[in-house]
Amino acid sequence: MLSSLKIMIFRIRPGRAALAAILMLGLGLGAAPVRAFSPDDEYLQDRESLETLQRAAFGYMWDEGDPNSGMAYEADFGWETRPVAVGGTGFGVAAIVVATDRGWITRDQAVARLLRITRFLRDKTPWREMHGAFPHWLNGHTGQTFNFGDGDDVADIVETSLLMQGLLIARAYFNGPGSEAELRGLITELWEGVDWTWFTDYAGNGIFWHWSSKQGYLGLRIKGYNECLITYVLGLASPTHPITLKDYSFWTSGDGYRPKNVFGYRIEASLPGAGPLFLAHYSFVGLDPRHLSDPFVPGGYFARNVRQVLSNRGYCLQFAPAVNRYAEDFWGLTASQVKDGDYAASDPNNDRGTVAPTAALSSMPYTPHYAMQVLHNLRGRLAGKTWGPYGPYDAVSLRDNWVSPHYLAIDQLPMVVMIENYRTGLLWNLLMSDPEVRAGLARAGLVEPKLETGFPEAVVTLKRDGKKYVPDAYEIRRHPDSGLYQVPYWCAGGGTVAFTVADPDGGPTLLNLKVKAVPGRNYLSFPQFRRKSEDVLPLVMVAPDGAEYRLPLRLH
Repeated sequence: MLSSLKIMIFRIRPGRAALAAILMLGLGLGAAPVRAFSPDDEYLQDRESLETLQRAAFGYMWDEGDPNSGMAYEADFGWETRPVAVGGTGFGVAAIVVATDRGWITRDQAVARLLRITRFLRDKTPWREMHGAFPHWLNGHTGQTFNFGDGDDVADIVETSLLMQGLLIARAYFNGPGSEAELRGLITELWEGVDWTWFTDYAGNGIFWHWSSKQGYLGLRIKGYNECLITYVLGLASPTHPITLKDYSFWTSGDGYRPKNVFGYRIEASLPGAGPLFLAHYSFVGLDPRHLSDPFVPGGYFARNVRQVLSNRGYCLQFAPAVNRYAEDFWGLTASQVKDGDYAASDPNNDRGTVAPTAALSSMPYTPHYAMQVLHNLRGRLAGKTWGPYGPYDAVSLRDNWVSPHYLAIDQLPMVVMIENYRTGLLWNLLMSDPEVRAGLARAGLVEPKLETGFPEAVVTLKRDGKKYVPDAYEIRRHPDSGLYQVPYWCAGGGTVAFTVADPDGGPTLLNLKVKAVPGRNYLSFPQFRRKSEDVLPLVMVAPDGAEYRLPLRLH
């Protein structure tokens, strides 16, 4: 019986020996002595796989990036002149922060590269003529707009917001004197130069995605729900050219901000079929969904994103045509290349028989066990076909026996940063600490969730049973850095909470803990105590008022 749990966690840099020193567990096991957590092969494989993926994908920014501007290339399609990607560079800037924090590059190397990027953006590009915004693509040598197909003078406020998200993360991280102060100044100049108000046409009716000096505003006003939450938050956060609350109300006014039932999951703020999985990634490179809720998503954006990922996986495993050959270790629909040189925003309503590895792997914060299954498959059985110098290639179709030979910045680089958010929350913590961003969130009414006592964020996977959906289990995996299992739970008023796990075979109680909970969200953390991963274990929580809450749990 585990009657007490004392944890000490040490941050171990990659490459150090004595991995067993990461975690010491004091386990109250009667007269049993205190013992060290001893990493086993499966734990070490998870940790090594994540580190390998993050470092490989980061190489697309660091080693493959444009040598003149320092920015990320859109893709490696063999263009005579390769465009650099504005939004993709935003993800790449955040990836440079991860690489610095993990010691893959030095702080000086990172700052030098970021100074090259920001000086190029300020001095070479037409951002002033575009009212502080940038086009979708740039020529990395001249700084001129690279025609995306809609003209050579078109500003893209969404790509600009993805760039600013990365730059503001870097501004928060590089807080030293000298060249770091210069970098912060350049980022601030670019950030304060974006005229978000211009992209509303001063109409109080939402933000236009594009503006052209020759054609004016190009059609599409951005209405949710999609990848543009970050666009509206930064528009509200701007210290110089903020949008109005009326503009933000337009964002939340559409059917996409209404709940949908998608393959058994009720998703707050959802497109039909829930949409491509990049909706759960792009805005949440820096915005921490655990701390965001509003009247449209009262259950919180984290649980909303978890359900979108589970519905995407559920479609692949239980509804997609069998010929697509999706499986527990091969699933995930989002925007990517598809066969015959096309590009598609794949989702359950637009299934092209193609898995984009970034779909599952960038969902690591939401469904880590299911994402790790895909990662081990890509590095194992499929590695000879799907893995290249910068990690998994952009897209794979087992149905068509086809693998893309290319990489895309907007698919490769989110894997680096979303996995880091799963491991440490680094990028989330940095952007959410920015006072201007916090002011923008407050203006939007995006606040901490207030959920009921129990397990509201531990979303149980559903299985199809004829025409019905039945709950299976909340499936979890040991965290790759702590070696512990974690289960989120809520305790409305705080106090002493008891947890038990009974032995399904009728033996002694497997887990018996009492913990002091704070009001709101808490995490139950515990070491592995049972190897049979096929068992569903009944986790029972007894709240301070004596109420019981149950969660079917499967440990991997």
